[in-house]
Amino acid sequence: MTKSISCSDAGKDCKWSATASTEEELMDKVTKHVIEEHKEIELNSKSIHSIKSLIKNI
Repeated sequence: MTKSISCSDAGKDCKWSATASTEEELMDKVTKHVIEEHKEIELNSKSIHSIKSLIKNI
């Protein structure tokens, strides 16, 4: 099952979205995007848990 997430899912005013076949692949894309575009977000265990809770199965 394909996994998806978008910044708008997190309430961000950003048009970015991604899909991947696994949660691990999707989180790699999320991490790269956060580092490049959302430097105000600290990636720690709490924020990663929150991000993972927004992942949808499509």
